[in-house]
Amino acid sequence: MTQSTGLDLNLLVALDVLLEEQSVRGAARRLHLSEPAMSRTLGRIRKALGDPVLVRAGRRLVPTPHALAVRAEVSAVVERARALFAPGRDTDLRTVTRTFTILGHDATAATHGAALFARAAREAPGIRLRFLGESHVDAPFLRQGTADLEVGVIDSDAPEVRVETVCEDRMLGAVRAGHPLLDGEVTPERFAGEAAHLIVSRRGRVRGPIDDALAGLGLERRVVATVGTYLASLFVLRETDLIGLINRAGRELAVTLGLVPFEIPLPLPAIRLGFAWHPRHDADPAHAWLRGCVRELMLQGAEPT
Repeated sequence: MTQSTGLDLNLLVALDVLLEEQSVRGAARRLHLSEPAMSRTLGRIRKALGDPVLVRAGRRLVPTPHALAVRAEVSAVVERARALFAPGRDTDLRTVTRTFTILGHDATAATHGAALFARAAREAPGIRLRFLGESHVDAPFLRQGTADLEVGVIDSDAPEVRVETVCEDRMLGAVRAGHPLLDGEVTPERFAGEAAHLIVSRRGRVRGPIDDALAGLGLERRVVATVGTYLASLFVLRETDLIGLINRAGRELAVTLGLVPFEIPLPLPAIRLGFAWHPRHDADPAHAWLRGCVRELMLQGAEPT
């Protein structure tokens, strides 16, 4: 004799929020429950899955491997249920309560974050935006549900990922005000040899397209340091004689910090910028709104492809 166990779909919603918040307190607040009630719900989820789901690591809770494996599927089921009861054309964004995680270079948040937050406050005040920095390792963040949108240079060709190329950007050089390189024409020879260079690389790489272009002219620059984030590089550049790089979209921020952008005297390839998302978000009106906002911000001052 077999026993049939009913499935409480509310557990899926709770699991989705718990994996997003990675906090019983945060999930309780989101779901308007008490912490003891949320703890009991987590206990029911653990029993149903036969897995701890969230385990303590120091003062934090982190997902188990099984929780990470099912995270995207859980999120997809919850989103489809929302879409079923709230058809896209009738959705009022002002009533939507969601958290979207945007994965990308820290320059994305620095350049577009303020405008995106302001627009969300006006048009969709229940939507919370969370920027997640790029990792030094490649992982299927979109498929796993760790991120909802990836923004920047998209090099993924995975069949389960949608990619939209929005515009092209190009690199500029940047140095502190009063740098000796600014005294006269910046030639390839002076660019390569006037001072040492700083590279931004999440993987610690010390070579890039600029080095290939210099090599074609029989030149070589001296790279003495790398940092993992764009913003860190700007603060290093303004306190040293190092030569760094910025993109065109970040020019205003660099100037605000006292740096002087300049044209790089090399034939460099254009940088194609866009965003990527998982197909499970295709019909989600809130996600479509987010994509539209990001697209408009990326196009401001850029040349569409």
